[in-house]
Amino acid sequence: MYKEILAYTSGHSVTLVAVSKTKPAEDIMKLYQSGQRIFGENKVQEMVSKYEVLPNDIQWHQIGHLQKNKVKYIAPFVAMIHAVDSFELLEVINKEAVKNSRTIDVLLQFHIATEETKFGLNKDEAVQLLTVLEKEPLPNVRICGVMGMASFTEDTNLIRSEFRSLNEIFTSLKNQFFVENPFFKEISMGMSGDYKIAIEEGSTMVRIGSAIFGGR
Repeated sequence: MYKEILAYTSGHSVTLVAVSKTKPAEDIMKLYQSGQRIFGENKVQEMVSKYEVLPNDIQWHQIGHLQKNKVKYIAPFVAMIHAVDSFELLEVINKEAVKNSRTIDVLLQFHIATEETKFGLNKDEAVQLLTVLEKEPLPNVRICGVMGMASFTEDTNLIRSEFRSLNEIFTSLKNQFFVENPFFKEISMGMSGDYKIAIEEGSTMVRIGSAIFGGR
């Protein structure tokens, strides 16, 4: 299944993040030997333990909710943090990036699904955050785009409309805040069950776990 998914995403110039949460290092290594280099983890402790035993050219993406007190553990090596939903979290990431002489790539997380959740910005909150950032720059954080998760539903029209709304948010923010910024280019949306719809609606990065690794 991995080769089929890779061929599909590569054919659309979309980055494939293999979501390896709960999977042992041996399973990740098999995929690594097939050429996969980008892996996504939800939990900081799990990512750190895998980082310590797996090849150092793996790009680790933190895709789950990130608590501010956990940033320091992944700041030395994380390639991208997908789920930034507050200015305060950005400040902590910047502080830890400075300590490690790094610039850390991040995505702003948006709440686009119908399900209730504590995490994710809406458009107005993102505009507020970016307006503050213009006045108080954080030089060791690089905002590279947006991220969101569609509703867990069989209603493909709803899923499509949610992905479309994230693409519209991306375009609006690009035009308002990042028009001269080549790094603001990622729309991270689409998982095992809906990645083809996401790609049709403009995704540049998909996060796929169970369709590659099987169920937990």
